[in-house]
Parts: sequence; C-alpha cells; structure tokens
Amino acid sequence: MANDNTNLLVGCAAGFSGDRTDAALPVVQALIASGQPSVLIFETLAERTLALAQLARRTDPDAGYEPLLADLLRPVLALCLAHGVRIVSNFGAANPPGAARRIQALAAELGMRPPRIAVLQGDDLSGPAHRALLQEALGEAMPTEPLVSANAYIGAQAIAEALRAGADIVVCGRVADPSLALGPALAHYGWALHDWDRLARATMAGHLLECGAQVTGGYFADPGYKDVPGMARLGYPIAEIDADGHCTITKPPATGGRIDERTVKEQLLYELHDPAAYLTPDVVADITQAQVTAVGADAVRLEGVRGHARPATLKVNVCFESGWLAEGEISYAGARAEARARLAGEVLRERLQGLGPLRIDLIGVTSILGDDASRWLDEQPAGDARDVRLRVALQHRDQASAQRLLREVTALYTCGPAGGGGVRTALRPRLGTVSCLVPREAVPVRYEMVEPGTQPCEAPQ
Repeated sequence: MANDNTNLLVGCAAGFSGDRTDAALPVVQALIASGQPSVLIFETLAERTLALAQLARRTDPDAGYEPLLADLLRPVLALCLAHGVRIVSNFGAANPPGAARRIQALAAELGMRPPRIAVLQGDDLSGPAHRALLQEALGEAMPTEPLVSANAYIGAQAIAEALRAGADIVVCGRVADPSLALGPALAHYGWALHDWDRLARATMAGHLLECGAQVTGGYFADPGYKDVPGMARLGYPIAEIDADGHCTITKPPATGGRIDERTVKEQLLYELHDPAAYLTPDVVADITQAQVTAVGADAVRLEGVRGHARPATLKVNVCFESGWLAEGEISYAGARAEARARLAGEVLRERLQGLGPLRIDLIGVTSILGDDASRWLDEQPAGDARDVRLRVALQHRDQASAQRLLREVTALYTCGPAGGGGVRTALRPRLGTVSCLVPREAVPVRYEMVEPGTQPCEAPQ
C-alpha cells in the first residue's frame, strides 16, 4: 500500500472474541465488488480475553491466540488473497507468532499459496525484564500476586509499516482497537504521523467499526422503541475512508440491520469518556464538532473530527491472579418456588459463613439489579414467583475453600428445600486488573515477516 487518493474501504467482521464466524463473507464480497483498495479487520480482543489467552498459553505454549481463528478465516482467506484484500487483526492475543503459524497451516490445508504474514511484537510487558517498569508506574498498586499478563496498548504505526512492506495479513496482540483501521489508512494515504486531524478522523472511523454489528443495529435494537430489521442476519460494517480521513459507514447489500444517524451516534459515544479528548496511542481525538449525516440508505457520513498531539505515555493493563470464583445454580418451580429458593440461599449463607461475602441471586426475581453483598435478600419482601433459579457465587483466594460452595449447592438436592433440580456448578481462576501509564519510549514495537529471509523491523511508537 502506498500514497493513493482512491478511497480506502475497511470492513469489520468481528467485534469481540466469540463473535459470529459467518460475518466475514458478505463483507469480503462487498469489498471485492467495490473494486477499491480494501482491508478486512477482525477485532477479537478485550482486557479479560487477553488475560485468559495468557492462561491458555501457560497450559499449551502453542495456544494463546483467538480460539476461533481458523473458523473466522476459513470462509474468506482464499478470496482475500486472490483479490488483494489485506487482513489486519488483534487475534494474535497472547501468542501472535502462534496465530501466524496457524494461518500458514490453514492456507496449506486449503491448498493456497503461503500468505505473507507480519507479526507485531512489543506490547507484552509481562516478562521479568519489565517488572521494574511496572513497579515504577504502579507504585503501591503493584500486585503482590503472580502476574498473568501485562500489555501496552500500542498504535497504528507498525501496522502501517508492515502493510507497506507487503504483508497480506498483519497479526497483532494488544493494539488499540481503532488502530486496526488507522494503520491501513496510514499505509494507504501516507499521512504524516503528526497530521493530527486526519489521524483523528480515521481513528474515529476505526472506533465506529471496532464493535462489529453494534453500529449496524445489533446493540442498538430495542423492540418497539428502536426496531432493527433482519436481526438474525446482521450485516457487519464497512467504512469508506477518504484522503482527509472522513468516513462513510455502510454495510453489505442484502444483509440485515440498519445504519442511520442514531446507530452511528450511539457507537460514536460508546466508551468515550471525554468527547473533547479521546485518548489513543496515535492521537487525541476531539468529536465535539463532529457531524453525522445520512447520505443514502444505510449510509452515514462522519465529518468534523479534530485531532491533537498523541499522549506521551501508553496505557498498560496488568492482570494478576486473585483467587477463585465458585458458582452454583439450582432451580425451583411451582407453588412457593420463590420462598424455597430464598430458604436455600439462607441455608447456604449460614453454612458458608466466614468464607466471605456470598452473592445470592434469584434469576427471574432479582439478579441483574442485585448486589454483591446480597443485601436485597433481607430488604426486598418475598414474592410469589413460580419459576426461579437460585445462583450463588463466592470469591476466595484459597481453591479448597471456594470448592466448599460447589459441594454445598450440590447437597441441596436432598438436604432441601423441596423440589430443587438442575444443579450446575463451576470453579475457575479469578483475575484482577490494574492499569497504569508508561513512557512511550519504554515500549519498542517491531514487526517480523513470517517468511524466510526477512528480518525484524523496528517501528518506534
């Protein structure tokens, strides 16, 4: 990709780990049909997702990347390579080199030429060499428990460099979500890294894309209030980014969902703390003068975004072991079901007294609006619900102590109250998270082509 004034299309086919695996094909078909330079992005990484990927890699050194990687790429990999649609994603998670190897294996399985894959590295700060840096940044907040992951949010520059070097696919770990779209725009247009307005505009295009079908009506839908057609076949978004960074958001033809001013405005404000200063590794974006305008059916244009100099620091999320989460559920139905479920909760609270706060939810009565200390159980009068599922949860640093909850819930089968059934229990490691800022220069980023004869390339952040 080089300096080019032909508008760039960036399509998004995933908004989180676990998203639909059939979303990419309509997006890729629309990109190809346009005849324009195109990039496909998959956004599959969240803070907890990355920590869980690190845990998976502990168990299996070849694991730690997006579990659905092959399922996401199999329907479109051949089409993308044949038609020059580049792929950029953070599905490398805790193991970008492992993800690259899996993609090469998938290409071989499909009888295709080996793609040129660039692997971004540098975001992982969990090793011993970075411990002093984290300690200085966190101070007293530095966890005393074993670290699971520490990853810096890196930006778009290394993505752009990799694409300019001829990568078909760029595999990232923890890059900032909007950078997945900004990187291709940087590579395509050759913008200067201090062209703050253009960088901010393309960053907000990436922000609109990053959650997948949220901007095409998925998370927007509220029946009778905000109706969305074709929810079972939602189209995922495509951004057409022009040479000034402004974008128009569309979706593939003949797909469900909707794109209008309201869906775009909701996603534009999503997770935005300060509309005048949206901080990213690449730029500080200001949307206070942004204009959102419908320009056709399922087509909305975003203009008016301004940019300011990028921060001198990068955000780092540090995840650490924080004990065990035990959960148990049992159902009660029929006459006096709620009373029996409440009694079961009281029995558990008494028998587990001293282990720590026990969260008790009556699903169907109070769960989402409950509280971790279960004060509502004493404050809210009992009702006459006839279909109730009791859920109890306990966090404890000691695994054996947490396991007591599982045994006690199972014992309700015969120890009563009457009529309990459908017990389900689970025990899993609990992760804590703290965040800090580190100097940008302390996080050198490089990309490496997974191809014989190439050398790692530095791309300072």
